[in-house]
Amino acid sequence: MMKTNARCSSIAIFLILILSTFSSVCWAATSSEGLAFLAKKKEEPGVVETESGLMYKEITPGTGKSPGYQDACVCHYAGTLIDGTEFDSSYKRGQPSTFAPSQVIKGWTEALQLMKEGAKWELYIKSELGYGDRGAGAMIPGGSVLIFELELLEVTAKASRQ
Repeated sequence: MMKTNARCSSIAIFLILILSTFSSVCWAATSSEGLAFLAKKKEEPGVVETESGLMYKEITPGTGKSPGYQDACVCHYAGTLIDGTEFDSSYKRGQPSTFAPSQVIKGWTEALQLMKEGAKWELYIKSELGYGDRGAGAMIPGGSVLIFELELLEVTAKASRQ
């Protein structure tokens, strides 16, 4: 009986450690400043919110193909924090980037598959659809809302849907 209780206790402690590690890795709460920003942005004309909480405003409508999950997309983009700090820009590098929706943060994965070639959107991405609590490098703190100007220039692989 003593061995069984010790084994059960060990298993319980192991499960608690796993669950606490998993929850700290997966928890990705948006900061209070970010939530306030998103609440205000949501009220602006033209801003759309999807079921996941992704928010976007269409700047230029697209007329071409929409990419599937694995389709390569040529995009121009600029990313900023809500305080205006720019952390990345293909425009400043002078060259668009190519990647599939499957290779980027959840907010981009969703947005790219909704866009059509030629579209330019402004994205407002809560932390849960971005880099979560871990942030990214020195420029993007955990819990950050991200703002992207995203332009889908071309779907270079055969698109899954039109």
